[in-house]
Amino acid sequence: MTQARPNISTGQPDIRQLDESAINRIAAGEVVERPASAVKELVENALDAGATRIEVAIADGGKTLIRVTDDGCGIRPEQLPLALARHATSKIDGSDLLNIHSFGFRGEALPSLGAVGRLTITSRAKAAPEAALIRCYGGRIDPVRPAALSRGTVVELRDLFHATPARLKFLRTDRAESQSISETVRRLAMAEPFVSFTLRDVSGGGEGRVTFRADAETGDMFDALRARLASVLGRDFADNSVKIDAQREAFHLTGYAALPTYSRGSSVAQYLFVNGRPVTDKLFVGALRAAYSDFLSRDRYPAAVLFLDVEPQMVDVNVHPAKSEVRFRDPGTARGLIISALRHALAEAGHRASSTVAMATLGAFRPEPVDAPRVYQMDRTAAQYGSVLRPAAPILAAAHQAQAPGFSELGPAWSARVEPAPAPEAAPDMERLPLGAARAQVHENYIVAQTADGIVIVDQHAAHERLVYERLKAQMAEKGVPAQALLIPEIVTLSEGDAQRLLDVAEDLHRIGLSIEPFGPGTLAVRETPAPLGEVNAEALLKDILDELADEGESQMLQSRIDAILSRMACHGSIRSGRRMRAEEMNALLREMEATPHSGQCNHGRPTYVELKLADIERLFGRRG
Repeated sequence: MTQARPNISTGQPDIRQLDESAINRIAAGEVVERPASAVKELVENALDAGATRIEVAIADGGKTLIRVTDDGCGIRPEQLPLALARHATSKIDGSDLLNIHSFGFRGEALPSLGAVGRLTITSRAKAAPEAALIRCYGGRIDPVRPAALSRGTVVELRDLFHATPARLKFLRTDRAESQSISETVRRLAMAEPFVSFTLRDVSGGGEGRVTFRADAETGDMFDALRARLASVLGRDFADNSVKIDAQREAFHLTGYAALPTYSRGSSVAQYLFVNGRPVTDKLFVGALRAAYSDFLSRDRYPAAVLFLDVEPQMVDVNVHPAKSEVRFRDPGTARGLIISALRHALAEAGHRASSTVAMATLGAFRPEPVDAPRVYQMDRTAAQYGSVLRPAAPILAAAHQAQAPGFSELGPAWSARVEPAPAPEAAPDMERLPLGAARAQVHENYIVAQTADGIVIVDQHAAHERLVYERLKAQMAEKGVPAQALLIPEIVTLSEGDAQRLLDVAEDLHRIGLSIEPFGPGTLAVRETPAPLGEVNAEALLKDILDELADEGESQMLQSRIDAILSRMACHGSIRSGRRMRAEEMNALLREMEATPHSGQCNHGRPTYVELKLADIERLFGRRG
């Protein structure tokens, strides 16, 4: 049954030229999706103008007011009308769309904003004797007139989408829109650590309240970036991340990536900047996942802020009007650089684990109520000890059952195995090492070691599991993945395009134990499969690899399966929980952890040890204020 199409005329349609106002409103639908899009365009214009101080003021989630003030180079009065004309820009001359060194270049933002809102631009160029003002209401431009402004530019947008009220129905609550604007400003602040940013909410009138502030940083590029990331993402990220600085061919990657033990429950802390421009790219997401695949479980996400600098001719930023997507001329090199740089940096971090693990441990101990009078140790009775202790760690769980303070009275409930201390001449040297000298084994599972300024608690099974896993990977990398020859080659029929894609990576597959060769048009013969995988369905395996090739450009799936098997082998071959260890065995484990990369977390991304500083422990017992 044929249904009429109500939006299409049944007669002969006429082709007509849309007026400028309609064109601008259509363009605004692509450039300005929500208030945060308008803020992004205006702040990027300020950065292109060389601003060192940028203030953003919003009201009602940006729906009724967006005002961006900067101290940039400004606009000359005679050029203000041109700034509101479509496809008029000072960023490029149009001769080479691949040689772009600025945020903006399309010349669409200001006329689009003027078409859907009430736009006012006040600006004073550095050489101009006075400032000038121009207004654009619903696409109608008023004449330029004098104004008062000492320097820079103030762009004020009121009543966003008043000319297209239907768009207002698709906006979210004021709170949600304000959060989106805040995230936009934070991203741009990360890209420009030498620029001061202020975000102010002036809903209700007056000066409002500052919701975000980042003052300009000083020092070299990495120091300034680290300080800015601490301001934007928090001190925890800055303290638990490693510096990234790597180059491959025309690509240069810098930034910071968090340790695996500082992981998140979602991808909210993943940021990529290409030539300083914040972008979203599935290549980056896939590269991050591949780089951390050996350290995190599937439900955890790494945190990273990465800046990829490349010659403008090697990347196309003119993919979408919002300029949030890019297309690389050589995506494989870009992805490979991200993966290798992150893995190298994480390996150099060695046994290091995030400090948040220690803070979470300290937080698990319940302090005395702040309103209760302080009771000192000398004032306690023996019967009170059981009610004071509130251990949360498994090390102290058995001691919680005790009602008297003497070790002799604790009896079998205290299951710490105290080994003889190291020789006096060796102890100080070992205590100066990162993981210290082993002093005891608790519950046959946790090693307690003493350092120069605290203690370290090690999960012996998790730590040894990681050490065995790294040893197995090193052996396999040295000798290669053993292949299992099939008595009868398995024939897999695919499309000719899919078969060719697999043959293009046949050499890489052969290195990890999978041998394929052509067997007619669109047909492959599987001769060998990786021995660690045992019996496999070759057709299903090849199709999984094809899916990953189509999605990410290369496949790590087969290597991931092999690594998973090595991980299981390491788990079964490591020191089990409940095994008693001698002092020399515990110290040997600590020394191997210090020398082995990635030993700070187990194969599933959990920490292998917790370090507690002596000052923090003393505060727990009220010895220091």
